[in-house]
This record gives sequence, structure tokens and C-alpha cells, in this order.
Amino acid sequence: MNPAVSLTKRLPAFFVILICGLHLQSSAQPAAAFIYGDALPDAPVLAARGEYPVGVRTMEWVNNNQINILKAKDGIAPLYNRPLKVEIWYPAIIPTGKKELVTYTDVLGVAGDSSRPVRPFGFLGRSLRDAAPQLSGVAFPLVIVSHGFLGSRLLLTYLTENLASKGYVVVAIDHTESTHADGAGFASTLLNRAPDILFVLSQVAALSKAGTNHFLSGLANANNTGLIGYSMGGYGVLNASGAGYSSKLATFFGAMTGGSKAIETRLNNPAFNAAIDNRIKAVVAFAPWGMERGVWDSAGLAGLHIPVFFVAGSLDDVSGYEKGTKAIYNAAVNADRYLLTYENARHNTAPNPPPPESMQPGMKMDDYYHYAEPAWNERKINNINQHFVTAFLGVYLKQKDLGKYLELKGNDNQNNWPGFKPRTVTGLELVHADAVKK
Repeated sequence: MNPAVSLTKRLPAFFVILICGLHLQSSAQPAAAFIYGDALPDAPVLAARGEYPVGVRTMEWVNNNQINILKAKDGIAPLYNRPLKVEIWYPAIIPTGKKELVTYTDVLGVAGDSSRPVRPFGFLGRSLRDAAPQLSGVAFPLVIVSHGFLGSRLLLTYLTENLASKGYVVVAIDHTESTHADGAGFASTLLNRAPDILFVLSQVAALSKAGTNHFLSGLANANNTGLIGYSMGGYGVLNASGAGYSSKLATFFGAMTGGSKAIETRLNNPAFNAAIDNRIKAVVAFAPWGMERGVWDSAGLAGLHIPVFFVAGSLDDVSGYEKGTKAIYNAAVNADRYLLTYENARHNTAPNPPPPESMQPGMKMDDYYHYAEPAWNERKINNINQHFVTAFLGVYLKQKDLGKYLELKGNDNQNNWPGFKPRTVTGLELVHADAVKK
């Protein structure tokens, strides 16, 4: 006889239940680990993964003969060959016996700061490294992602993997001199964000052509591109898509670099406006930086003529809200635009959740609060972002009938939003403004 069965005959009912429960628990399969981007029970409907398996590759590209603003002196800057590492997610073929599972390696800390030394950490993602691309005869829309300062190309993997599973080629950039591993003078970020984005767009366009013998050949449609940027990445994607910087940026920039004129090519002026890249069809800007600092004005923001989806926390203390993201939203009058607000959130409405390593004894609070939100569950934010970005890019890059998920009325919890479970929209507001008609 099974000893456990014999024992239960001699014990009170309470202990029989306890022992049986422990036995069942020990024999059951362990719960699958949560990976960034997985859907919580209250996730809105469009947060779910799409139909495509996902592959991922790392590439290193070089943008030759760029201005080395950190070496500028007396208004003159030398040129250098600017390296850019990118991570590319794409619809893929997963061989039998292989799993969509990858380990990413990123770092915490700040290069050159002894109080926050650079420390590597790893985390899992749902994609397969170097998988063969899934070619369907029709190229997938391209999405380019720009991180914050400091940040990395791996800061939004919950979103990049999710979009690739829905039929996009997603390219996230490590902006040189702007990552945790190589952070340098802020002038580099001010100058290089938009040029980096536009270089990557052109690089993908070239490699995606037929006959290039590159894995991107026939895979990405660079003529149908969306941009996603967070914080300084938001600053960059708005400029890359048509919003010229104000003249105040030139003064601020010049004071930092000894009077260099390099930034003037990105200011609002006829030459800038004539050079806007029409391959860019839609923009998502998480907490874009600069309005409170005078980097943007109404004249420059009027240069946005493509749809923009803004995301912000109502208490953002980095980019600002009323005088920051919301003011940008109000001033971009020539764009069909949306503003999703997380009430009582601060700046971190875009990143992955905090890695466990950021919570270890001896780590600085800044390493944890580079990711964490004080009043929100970061995994919930991730799911909500997946839902709305899927709807927005689906409408404007794929012409899908998903508009019902974007046409909402304030934050009325008495009427559940389409795609959301009951009682789950507390603390959210989504507003929409049409472009001014000419």
C-alpha cells in the first residue's frame, strides 16, 4: 500500500487535505516563467502575440563621415565613422525542435561613473536567435525604435518582439555615446538622434532590395515605415518625421560645444522642411523630451503632417506633461494625433520592467528607477502599450480596421473601452485630435 494512503487513514481530515494538496503540488508541472511582454490576466485584447514566430539578429553598421561633435573646438568639429549596433526582430521560420527563446544581454550603471559601475545582466525573450526569415512575397512594414538617454536597443523588447509577431520588421538602435555602456557628452545625443534614425532607415532600404544576398532582402518595406521613440528617442523621431527644432536649441547646443553650427541642419527652416523623408508614415512618441526646455515651438511642430501617437505620464518630471508632452500634442496641429495618459505615472511609461539585478543589495536607486514606475505595474503598462501601438500601427501602416480601439472618450470607467476587460481602464485617458483642415 502507498505509505501516504496508509498515513491518511490515521490523520484528521484537515491534515489529509494538506498532505494531498502538497502531493498534487509537487507532482504538477511548474508554472512557466513570466517573460517581458507576456499577457497578464487583465491585458487588453491587442496585447496578445500575433500569428508569426519571431527571429532576432544583431547587426553592426557604420555611418561614415559624421560630425564628431564631442571633439568640436571653436565651432569646428572633425569627422568620424559612427558605429551603430542594431537589433532586428522579424517574422521567422522556427525549425522543429527549436523554441522561440533567446537570452539578451544588457547592462546597468553608467560608463565612467564609479558610483554606478557598468554591470551586465541577462533576461529572456520570446524569439529565436538567427532564425531564417519568413518570406511571403510581400515585404513587411518597417518599424525603427530609438531608446532614451541613457538606454539601449533592448529597452523595449516586450514591444519589439510583439510587433514582429504581428508582421513587422522591427529595428532598434544602440545610439553610440548614448547607452549605459558608452554614455558620453549630451551634445552627441542632441545632434545624432534623428540622423541615426534616418541612416538606419536608408540602410534597411538598401539591404531589403532584391538580390542583395542579405537576410533582409525582400523582407522589409522601408517605404512604409513607422518610428517609435522614448524620451530622447521621442525627441529624435519627431524631428526625423518633420518637426524642426526651435532656434533655441542652436543656442543651447552652441553653448555646450564651443559654437558648433552642426545642429542647424535639424532646425525648422525651408531646407529642413524640403528634406523630410516621406517613407515615414506614422510615429509613436513616448514621453518625448524638449518642450519644457524650449527645444520645440509651434512653428516647428506644425511640420508634423503624419499621424502621431503620444504616450505620457501625468506626473512626468523629466520631459514634463502639461508643458511637455501634452503641449507638443496640442501644438502639432497639422497631424492626426492621439495622447494616451497614465494618470500619476512619471517618466517610465515605455521600458521593460526593472530587471531583478537592479533590486540587489548595493545597487543604486537610479538603476531601479530607470525602469520602474512608482504608481503603476510596469507589466500592465507594457500590455497597454502593446495594445494601443498595435491598433495605431495597424491602422496607419497596414490599413487594418482597428480604429474602434483608438476612438475613445476620456477615461470613463462606466463604459468599458473596446478590447479592455471590465474595471481595467482606471487611471487611463486617451484623447484624439484631427489635423487642421487646409
